[in-house]
Amino acid sequence: MAPVKKEKAATIAGVKRKREVTADGKTKSRSKSRTKSSDDAADPQETILHLEAQIVESRRHYNNIATLLQLARQHDTHNEKAVLASVSLCRVFSRLLAAGDMVKSKGMPEAEVVIVQWLKERYREYLDLLLDQYLRSEAPATQSVALTLLMRLVKEESKGQKEYNWKHGHLSRLVEILLHLPGEGGVTDEFAEKYFKPYDDIRFYTFQCIADVLDDDEPETSRQQVSSNSLSLLMSLDQVPKTADDIQNFFTEPAAQAKSPIPSLSAYKKRAQEAWLATLRGGFNKEQRKTILAGFSHQIAPWFQQPEMLMDFLTDSYDMGGGTSLLALSGLYYLMTEKNLDYPSFYIKLYSLLDDGLLHSKHRSRFFRLLDTFMSSTHLPAALVASFIKRLSRLALNAPPAGIVVVVPWIYNMFKRHPACTFMMHREICDPDLKEKLEEEGMDDPFDMDEPDPMFTGAMESSLWEIETLQSHYHPSVSTLAGIISEQFTKRSYNLEDFLDHSYNALLESELHRELKKDPVIEFEIPKHILTAEDSGLNNLGRLMTQVLEAQ
Repeated sequence: MAPVKKEKAATIAGVKRKREVTADGKTKSRSKSRTKSSDDAADPQETILHLEAQIVESRRHYNNIATLLQLARQHDTHNEKAVLASVSLCRVFSRLLAAGDMVKSKGMPEAEVVIVQWLKERYREYLDLLLDQYLRSEAPATQSVALTLLMRLVKEESKGQKEYNWKHGHLSRLVEILLHLPGEGGVTDEFAEKYFKPYDDIRFYTFQCIADVLDDDEPETSRQQVSSNSLSLLMSLDQVPKTADDIQNFFTEPAAQAKSPIPSLSAYKKRAQEAWLATLRGGFNKEQRKTILAGFSHQIAPWFQQPEMLMDFLTDSYDMGGGTSLLALSGLYYLMTEKNLDYPSFYIKLYSLLDDGLLHSKHRSRFFRLLDTFMSSTHLPAALVASFIKRLSRLALNAPPAGIVVVVPWIYNMFKRHPACTFMMHREICDPDLKEKLEEEGMDDPFDMDEPDPMFTGAMESSLWEIETLQSHYHPSVSTLAGIISEQFTKRSYNLEDFLDHSYNALLESELHRELKKDPVIEFEIPKHILTAEDSGLNNLGRLMTQVLEAQ
């Protein structure tokens, strides 16, 4: 056995040492051929460009398309050739589409039909490669290349056509894959910025795809991912077309005599409405819901031809409480004022948000901005306005200084806007007997803090003793500001924005650094006795301490 092994080894060695014979009879080592092949590998771009040039030069080299496809499939190995080959194939198929070499015509010879069919099959393979492998890749750069190439082919497919074939074109598959991609941002945001936002036709087709995908029966986890990506796309739109003249920026390039890719403004908005409704039914987390509600009035509702269809979403959002409820009421207010929606319980729901935690909340500034908008009408009933004034006055008793300095100017503005409520500040008692009785015995506050309907709280029969109490507040800014209720109403309404962003630290800093016009008068005397009086016996504190000790 040993000699046989040695002979085989020698044979193999001989094969390794074998030299090639050239045409002139000289020998050439294979190591040089390997060097040449390594040089070719070192410059893949030149090789790919050579294959592409041959395809363009003659139809005899169409088989180079299959070679380029084979190179493009190697993208998982991070091979530079794969990306270069995919870009080269895009140029090749763009030329073929532009020249009409991939379209069968009447009277075409059978041989030509076979070639066209073969090119179509290779084109489908190329699209499948970009959609199923490149676009789904974990590498953002590969995804970006795939998106750019696919959208260029969409443009090439549409050239000279009467209408882009949305149902059978690859744009619908592209959007569907983008909606299913995990994570946030990345290639989905790139699609939104480069194609979805600028071009009306891409937006129109994408609306349809969103509705179709979300209407399909999918697992809950997949549906949530699609809804999240759909929301990201839809919220990227910051403008809504108002007239047909606003729809004129198209990505596809149909024939000159072809009709517009978008039939009409109403059809455009109908597609958007269907996409939004499908997205809203998909389910969101709390932060996503707040994002939707924050952009409701200018990004969502203008797309709807029937905005009352959003009522269920807004009422469900209100039931979540906190800042979400406030944003939901903002959406309802928009529908009431802009779309003539009838919602009689709006102010009852708004009144219910005035709870103990309101003036301590981080959403306090946002709440008062919206509250000032909701209460801006001078046609609101005086009893309703009085209830809001009284309830906020009561809440101010336990509020931090930063919250009180917002409440007092807001109340002042409400009195300026609704003079009928000024009886809460100063009401003269004409009956002398009743006046004497009130001075001797006082009275119970008729305001019912537990009444949910602001029309029946009895606030109009009450007074703002809470604000007068705040005139003795420990913080000088609060006590000074509360004093405006006792003065004549000759000042103009306050600008509420000047008070919304105050904090306790800001108030303290402004007080510490305030320039004094004159030094304050200070009177301080060190007591000589704590529990006893000057002459003899116990003082008030001493007698109180004695009572405590005896009680024990």
